[in-house]
Amino acid sequence: MSLRIYGNRPLKTLSGQATRPTPARVRQALFNIWQGTIEGCHWLDLCSGSGAMGAEALCRGASRVVGIEQSPKACAVIQQNWQQVAKPDQQFQILRGDVVQRLPLLSGQTFDRIYFDPPYDSDLYEPVLTAVAKHGLLAADGEFAVEHRADRILPQAVLDLSVCRQKLYGSTALTFYAVTPEMTIATT
Repeated sequence: MSLRIYGNRPLKTLSGQATRPTPARVRQALFNIWQGTIEGCHWLDLCSGSGAMGAEALCRGASRVVGIEQSPKACAVIQQNWQQVAKPDQQFQILRGDVVQRLPLLSGQTFDRIYFDPPYDSDLYEPVLTAVAKHGLLAADGEFAVEHRADRILPQAVLDLSVCRQKLYGSTALTFYAVTPEMTIATT
């Protein structure tokens, strides 16, 4: 099976239902929302699947893309896809393993844009939101987009992350989180 991304570039995908690529209209909508913020950004792609979202980010000028994916076969496909689209000055890395266990390895790094697309029926949503917040992975002015089934309710806030907007695309939803600004305490 083949998938096309920005610039009509073909990507490899795994056969079968082992990974579920983000629908093209959701992918396009996300990049329209984040238009003008991808160039030079650091992008984190969680539950990367085919790596299409990270590949799109590279095609649109992200300076660094890091992905986490559990499937060894998917990791090999992602590596090929990202090598195919990355320019020499762009960095990319794919980490294989459980997303919740791998996130602490990124502690001390921040990402301007984070995309998370787990299997819809998984119990990964809150543990991943918590890990991203706990390890300070989202830049202060960054955004974290979570793809999920439209009827799934995600928490409004997890530690210092809170929902800043939500978009619906048929049965698919994107919920966006941002770092909650610290409240200033007035002293008299």
